[in-house]
Amino acid sequence: MRGDSIIVEDYHRAAAEGIADIVLPTIRSSKRRYRITIAGESGGGKSEIASALAGILDQAGVNAVILQQDDYFVYPPKSNDQARRRDIAWVGLQEVHLDLLDRHLEAFHEAAGSIEKPLVIYEDDQIITEQLTFGEARVAIAEGTYTTQLANADCRVFIDRDYRDTKKHRERRVRDASELDPFIDQVLLIEHGLISAHKPKADIIVNKDYSVSRAHGV
Repeated sequence: MRGDSIIVEDYHRAAAEGIADIVLPTIRSSKRRYRITIAGESGGGKSEIASALAGILDQAGVNAVILQQDDYFVYPPKSNDQARRRDIAWVGLQEVHLDLLDRHLEAFHEAAGSIEKPLVIYEDDQIITEQLTFGEARVAIAEGTYTTQLANADCRVFIDRDYRDTKKHRERRVRDASELDPFIDQVLLIEHGLISAHKPKADIIVNKDYSVSRAHGV
C-alpha cells in the first residue's frame, strides 16, 4: 500500500531471524519457489516482520518479494471504514479479495514472470493496478490479517499478539484521527474472534515477546 509507514525495530528483526532459521534449509533444498504467509491482528508487526524477513533472506542470497493483503481489500481504506460504519457485519474475510491473492501466490509458485496486482493509494482513497515483476525472487511473503487462510502457502507464520497487546503499536502508526475512534475497538474485537481462530493452522508462531517457535511439521 502506497503511503504506509513501516518502522522495523530490533524485536521485529529478531523474530524475522527466528523465522529465517527455520525456513531457509527448506527453501535452499527446493528447486521451486517458496511461499510464506505472515498473519496476526492489527498492529502485531506483520509488515515489519515481513520487511525484516525479506532483508534477511536477501542477505542469505535468497531474493524475496512481499505481497500486502492491504492492497487486496475490496474498498480502499477510507471507503472501507465507511462501509463498516454502515454495517459492522462487513468486517471480516469478505472485505478482502483473498481469492485473487491466492491466485497470485499460485502464479508465483508456477514460475510466472510477473502479475498485475492491485495497489492502494492511501491518501487518495484509491485502488489502482501495478505490474509486479518477480525476477529472481525465490520467496513470496504474503502478509496480512487473514493470510493464514490462503490455500497456496508453503509455510504459515502467526503472530500471537492480540489487540490488547498491540494497542501502543497501533497508536504509533495511526494515519488519521478516525483510527483512534472507539468504533475501531469494536472492529478489533470482531477481528480478534476471527483471526485467533486461525492460529491452529500455523506452522510457526511468533510469541508475545517476539520469540519464535515451531507449531508443527516445519
